[in-house]
Amino acid sequence: MRLSRTISLLRRSFLGARMPGCLVFTWLAVGIAVPLHAQPAAPAQMQPAAFAVPALLLATEYHAGLDVSRYLVSEKFDGVRAVWDGKTLRFRSGRDVAAPAWFTAKLPATPLDGELWLARGTFDELSGIVRKLQPVDDEWRRVRYLIFELPDAAGTFAERYARIVDLVRQTNWPPLQAVEQVRVPNKRALDAKLAATVKSGGEGLMLHLADAPYVTGRSDVLVKMKPLRDTEGVVTGHLPGKGKYTGMMGALQIRMPDGRSFKLGTGFTDALRKSPPPVGSTVTYTYRELTKNGLPRFASFLRVREEP
Repeated sequence: MRLSRTISLLRRSFLGARMPGCLVFTWLAVGIAVPLHAQPAAPAQMQPAAFAVPALLLATEYHAGLDVSRYLVSEKFDGVRAVWDGKTLRFRSGRDVAAPAWFTAKLPATPLDGELWLARGTFDELSGIVRKLQPVDDEWRRVRYLIFELPDAAGTFAERYARIVDLVRQTNWPPLQAVEQVRVPNKRALDAKLAATVKSGGEGLMLHLADAPYVTGRSDVLVKMKPLRDTEGVVTGHLPGKGKYTGMMGALQIRMPDGRSFKLGTGFTDALRKSPPPVGSTVTYTYRELTKNGLPRFASFLRVREEP
């Protein structure tokens, strides 16, 4: 009753005589007037939570003249990059990986950077497993976490690699593995290693400068070497298929980083042609070289970029 009389007095005091269409206000305890019919704004904590994109080291392409004897060399695995901060496993985008609790419970408190991996040539299957919001235990028991870096750790890469090997040995959990790093004396030995890796079904090699401190961003500290070049582009359209691809996607219209466009029509499974990457998504494609007009020659679809 006291509150009702207070509101009545405030109405008469602030609004005077009643007028048609006049909004009726009530006085909040904090002294702010709002319309009775207005809906309160959603509190800040109700909004979708932002996620921080981790700062990572990104590779450059191999180029002639590199002194390969200064680098430690490993296989380039076709997995999904994942960063462990000691408590949470995240994709390169910063989004959480919905890994089973028993999987993350086995990881050490030390921050790790590596690849979630199944086997050579199984990227699409792996991606389907690790991106499910509800993880399937039987599927995750096949997943390995291959470690190639210790984020923000001191020392040279060679010293950090030694710590990775020691950490994996102490953890003693088979899915957690250190990516093997070896030295090669010269370019001829590097080419031979690349040929052997590709022949066995691998994508290529990664070269990490042995005496480099931990850095982030794109740098020659980390170099990738593949028989084909690869890069990313944005899907701007779907072109209809013909012949056996009638009723499916025939090619993607791709916008390159420099703004040029081209048609990407090879490298797709029938399933992808029936349900192609959406317009606006980013895809990775391989190519041999650029034409005189700056367009990729013999371009072939590789995958949708790993981060959503």
